Amino acid sequence: MEQALFTGIRPLYSSSRENPNEIRIRIRMRDLIEPSALRKAVDTTMKRYPYFCVELRKKDGRYVFIDNERPVVISNSLHGTELNAEESNYHMIAFAYQDNWIILDVFHGLTDGTGAYEVIRTLLYYYCSERYGVRLRDEGIRLVGDEIAMEEWEDPIESAGDLPVPARSELPNALSIIENANLQSDRIKTVYSVAISESEFMRFSMDNDGSPGTITALFLSRAVAKLFPNAADPIRIVLCVNQRKALGKPKAHHSLVGGAMLEYKDKMREWRLDKQATAYRGMVFAQTREEAVLAGANSLKGITQMLLSKATDEERLGISGFIGISTDQIMTATVSYVGKANFKEAEQYIRDFRTWTGATGNYPCIEIAAVNGRFTLDFIQPFSSPLLVNAFLKELEDNGIIYDLQDVSVLDVPNIRLPWSM
Repeated sequence: MEQALFTGIRPLYSSSRENPNEIRIRIRMRDLIEPSALRKAVDTTMKRYPYFCVELRKKDGRYVFIDNERPVVISNSLHGTELNAEESNYHMIAFAYQDNWIILDVFHGLTDGTGAYEVIRTLLYYYCSERYGVRLRDEGIRLVGDEIAMEEWEDPIESAGDLPVPARSELPNALSIIENANLQSDRIKTVYSVAISESEFMRFSMDNDGSPGTITALFLSRAVAKLFPNAADPIRIVLCVNQRKALGKPKAHHSLVGGAMLEYKDKMREWRLDKQATAYRGMVFAQTREEAVLAGANSLKGITQMLLSKATDEERLGISGFIGISTDQIMTATVSYVGKANFKEAEQYIRDFRTWTGATGNYPCIEIAAVNGRFTLDFIQPFSSPLLVNAFLKELEDNGIIYDLQDVSVLDVPNIRLPWSM
């Protein structure tokens, strides 16, 4: 089936060799990876997701995904393989493994964290069943033989009509950590991975009228405020929002991510943490109402239509670059939380779970994963300095939250070969 890119257009034009617009999920299993079991699991899994087995082509001025019957590549490497290239069989998705790690790399314009979790859920079911010779329960897992509804295929934003008109607003520039900390020369993209007990963090969040996402955004805001108490620009954290529920398309595989702007206002700084959390929760509630989310989807639709109205890649790249710079300027950092992973019985075989994104922009991003009884917070930074992480960890300490700084890594995400550079 041929699929013309719609929501995938902006991620395509905002990708680059320096910032590949890609999701990388790294899973450390209990035992060494069995290559033959992984090969069988990947082949079976991809039969369930034919809309991910595609090749990017240009047709009549439009980019389209066409069926790609070549095998999805599995490389024996932590680095992985370049997407949309000969070494990945021209797929926009690939797997890798080494020792006891399994890695999924996928183009962010093909799907988002919610869609990637579905693939991982299916993969782990098949891999663990084969690797350990067990029969896992399959309730809530997408499996080969399922009827694949058209809802999984169709882009809900492209087909949506009568969307609310987004309110026009000119947000002032947000506080830039790079500028305020003079980190312009520190360009080593780095990931700090922090683990916290799921039950303890959930209890703390509920006791303070928050959720894991809002409390993480609040701790981040408080940390930034203490680092730069005299900064004039506002601290603004964007909390990622899944648009599927508002669109009425829970099974859609596309990249359907909006954002709620959480501004740490000056008057909030003297409040108790629980009152601050209530304020953030109110901001999230207001911005995740159906009408607000659909207005955000309409804004994305408008940007996509504008890009598609241009005749050349050069024009589209120029517009996308301008939008990217403007977007960078209005946020201090982002926080993304897909929700509890719920990988079912396969979680007993998982030891670590990491979520990385290649397109870091000029601001930090915290990716939150909840797997096998603990939260992992991956601080993805366009710099190596531990300044922000240390300030965030101090917030955890001050609030009695025990954490484990698991490791520090240079961000390593393979490239996506872009059609205009081939």
